[in-house]
Amino acid sequence: MFKILKPKCEIKTEGSNAYFNIGFGNLGNVRIGGNAPSMIMPFLGDFKDPRISLRNILSNKVIVPPDYGNNASKPIPSTRGGDLTTTSLSYDELKTKLLKEGRLFEDPDFPATDKSLYFSQRPPRPIEWLRPAEICANPEFITGGASRFDVRQGELGDCWLLAAIACLSMHDKLFAQIVPDDQGFGSGYCGLFRFHFWRFGEWKEVVVDDRLPTVRGSLVYIHSTEKNEFWSALMEKAYAKLCGSYEALKGGTTSEALEDFTGGIAEMFELRSKAPSDLFQVMLQSQERSSLMACSIQADPNRYEAELPNGLIMGHAYSVTSVKLLDISLPGRTGQIPLVRVRNPWGNEAEWKGAWSDKSREWQLITPDVRKQMGLTFDDDGEFWMSFEDFKNNFEKLEICHLGPQSFSAEKHGHHHVWEMCIEHGSWQRRVTAGGCRNYLETFWINPQFRVTVPDPHEGNEGTMIVGLMQKNRRKMRSEGEDLLTIGYAIYELPSDQDGTLGLNFFKYNASKARSPAFINLREVCGRHKLKPGRYVIVPSTFQPNEEADFMLRIFSEQPQKAEEMDEEVGMTDETVKVSDMNEQQSEALRRAFNKVAGVNGEIDSEELRDILNVAFTRDFKFDGFSLESCRSMVSMLDCDRSSMLSFDEFQVLWNQLRVWKTAFKTFDVDKSGTMNSFELRNALKNVGFSVNNVMFSTLVMRFSSRDGTIPFDEYVLCCARLRTLFEMFKGLPKDEKGRASLDENTFVNMVLYM
Repeated sequence: MFKILKPKCEIKTEGSNAYFNIGFGNLGNVRIGGNAPSMIMPFLGDFKDPRISLRNILSNKVIVPPDYGNNASKPIPSTRGGDLTTTSLSYDELKTKLLKEGRLFEDPDFPATDKSLYFSQRPPRPIEWLRPAEICANPEFITGGASRFDVRQGELGDCWLLAAIACLSMHDKLFAQIVPDDQGFGSGYCGLFRFHFWRFGEWKEVVVDDRLPTVRGSLVYIHSTEKNEFWSALMEKAYAKLCGSYEALKGGTTSEALEDFTGGIAEMFELRSKAPSDLFQVMLQSQERSSLMACSIQADPNRYEAELPNGLIMGHAYSVTSVKLLDISLPGRTGQIPLVRVRNPWGNEAEWKGAWSDKSREWQLITPDVRKQMGLTFDDDGEFWMSFEDFKNNFEKLEICHLGPQSFSAEKHGHHHVWEMCIEHGSWQRRVTAGGCRNYLETFWINPQFRVTVPDPHEGNEGTMIVGLMQKNRRKMRSEGEDLLTIGYAIYELPSDQDGTLGLNFFKYNASKARSPAFINLREVCGRHKLKPGRYVIVPSTFQPNEEADFMLRIFSEQPQKAEEMDEEVGMTDETVKVSDMNEQQSEALRRAFNKVAGVNGEIDSEELRDILNVAFTRDFKFDGFSLESCRSMVSMLDCDRSSMLSFDEFQVLWNQLRVWKTAFKTFDVDKSGTMNSFELRNALKNVGFSVNNVMFSTLVMRFSSRDGTIPFDEYVLCCARLRTLFEMFKGLPKDEKGRASLDENTFVNMVLYM
């Protein structure tokens, strides 16, 4: 997970030069000012928001990327709704402090108040927060080891979470990583407990106090079958803290919790009509790889968790605890029967009543030795067997969570195979990178694009990759009125000569090679695809344009592969918009207009430039004319001698440049509104010779668009003038062998001030 380094900041002198020094221990130093070049941005990496680097320095923090995974060098960007704690102390530091002070922990970030319980719907009964010692005489964290039979559902509608906990408890080493067993109510108890959850590409340690919601002295949410065992209730509390509140846990998919417990990726299979022909084989292979599995039946909107005549519960999540191809060898009957073992998190008599259920006559086909080897019991414990055919015909959805390199100690668990993974982070930003799905062709191309290479086939798994697109922090943002967006992705084969982003024309004339199973309002949409070797581009999107969210894209594959976001290379390119040369008569008219306002020295300043331009351009556009600020920027664009004046030759260059910009504006103002939206602006900038990446374009939209998202002609010209000035300034700076320019603080500030 990220480490937070606290840099040492001090002012130093070197001869007659003073400079600001920021020390980062073994990582080195950053010098600002004096004769030292400023290297802040290269040091801190390529953050999505250009202001984050400065913000981190000002808050006295520098983010160091995690030391695991294929993208260990890439910082995970901060996301909306991602804050978890206000304390900077680790679990060990906090525990030492509490024991020294002789007090029990009270979590300030998840207090024992209504705020932690709900954000919209008050619990039906008054809640009292009690510590385990106030609930029973001899509380224990775990009694006799964790088991899938330990946990029971309470009054909260989070059976999806309970099913995931039951799956997790079947994998001892994985469970121990999530639920550390070196904590309890004996020596060293201070009311502090910790759990580990995977969250959007990194592992987080979540600490909570042990004050738990009760009614009349009994736990009301997830609890253990043993009344003095509290690991499951405390784990639920830690997960509720991660998601914002207990109410935030209402309703979800088991795969969501499985991913947060393992760092894996979850596939979903529709069972009744769309189950793949090799599904049982997929389940067997998944079991061999220690994948976690769960299943469910869709809810009846008029009945909450209603029991069917066959004993199964609608709208309820179950754990798949075993998959077995059972050999039958009895007189006159031989063969193999595919069976699936399922567990109801309620842990009671609500079980399957059909073939292969507890005490059904089918078990007479199996010898006592085989039944003993299977550990077969007929208790009312919520666990039962059923045939694979009955499983497919009675359940509707199967979720399989595959472990990957970010799964805690995955390689140490004796797994036969761990998937390779690459991971990318991105965001859909309104008017910038939120183009909607392919139905919205005019804007689809502005979505983030990620290039991935499918390697050559290997051992029968040719080109298989699992793609997962996850939207971040939406559960936690429910309290802000946000909800899950409808998301999906499309995969296109990439032309061999394509390096930059794909434009409108590519998507207009090329069909996708694969797509997400659906566009759906789940936290993650996931699909398994078989593609021939080659280069592809994955385009993640929301269904509707201009819907904002942060997302994470993961690709699991049999072999190592590389993924990277496609973006434009920043710089000036050739203009594709052409205007005809001015004839002699036009040139003479331009000179007369210039001379009318020019002083005796034959030059004009910003105010005189405004007078000329407003006469000419207000005829073509419905706008109030150029502002003085715009004209100052146009002067500085060509004012090489810093006189704040333009000669006629300089003015003529500006005039021709304005003709190009005007032509582009008219061309790409598709709806002829006299203003541009951000999508039109991007096309216009590209065609007048400005290549900008997503981060830079986001900055331009924030800086130059009005409240309704439009860019008037005046602001468009100001944007172009500023861009050209900056690019020309950078071009004139001395550079190192990597093309990076260094400049001192004085030079930088002077350059920017005069733009």
